[in-house]
Amino acid sequence: MPTLTLTQAPRADELLGRDPLALLLGMLFDQQFPMERAFAGPRLLADRMGVDTLSAADIADAAPEQVVAWFQGPPAVHRYPGSMAARAQGVCRLLVERYDGRAEELWADAPDGKALLKRVAELPGFGAQKAKIFVALLGKQYGVTPSGWREAAGEYGEEGSHRSVADITGPDSLAEVRQFKQEQKAAAKKAPGAG
Repeated sequence: MPTLTLTQAPRADELLGRDPLALLLGMLFDQQFPMERAFAGPRLLADRMGVDTLSAADIADAAPEQVVAWFQGPPAVHRYPGSMAARAQGVCRLLVERYDGRAEELWADAPDGKALLKRVAELPGFGAQKAKIFVALLGKQYGVTPSGWREAAGEYGEEGSHRSVADITGPDSLAEVRQFKQEQKAAAKKAPGAG
C-alpha cells in the first residue's frame, strides 16, 4: 500500500493510499477546486456514507438525489456538488459495468501505457490532460508501471517534474507544484489572444 501525502491530511491520504476508488475519485474532483480539497473529497464522501472504504457499486446503485446529498455538505465535497455527484456516479457505473466495480481493474491488466491511458480517458470527466496526469500519478506513486507509461503520461510522466498532483510527495513538492501552476496561469494570461 503506497503512502501518499497529496492532501497533507493523514486520514484523507491514508484512504487514498489503500482505496483505488478513492484515488480515482480524488482525481475526478481535481477540477476548478484546490488540489488538496479535491483529493480530501473521497474521505469526506466515505464519512458521509458511513463507510471506511468506498464502493463503486454502492455509489452507482444509489438514487441520484442521495449521491447529491452526500456531496452537498457543509462542507461540500466539491465546489459544484450536483454536477460532480453525477460525474462520480457515472464513473462508478462504468466501473461496475466494465471492471466488476473495482477501480484497480482499470489498470491491473493494462498491457501498456497507451492502453492504460485509453481506459482512463474513457471515464466520465477525464479529458486528455486529466487522463495523462492520472497515468503519471499511478506510475509515480501507486506502482502502476506498464511499459510505456511515462510516454503515455507525456510531460506529466517526466522524472523530477513538478507539474501536477502526480509529483506531490510532501509540503515542499506541493509548494513547487502550486508555483508551477501559478506560472502556467500567468503565462496563459500573457499569451496573444488571451483574455
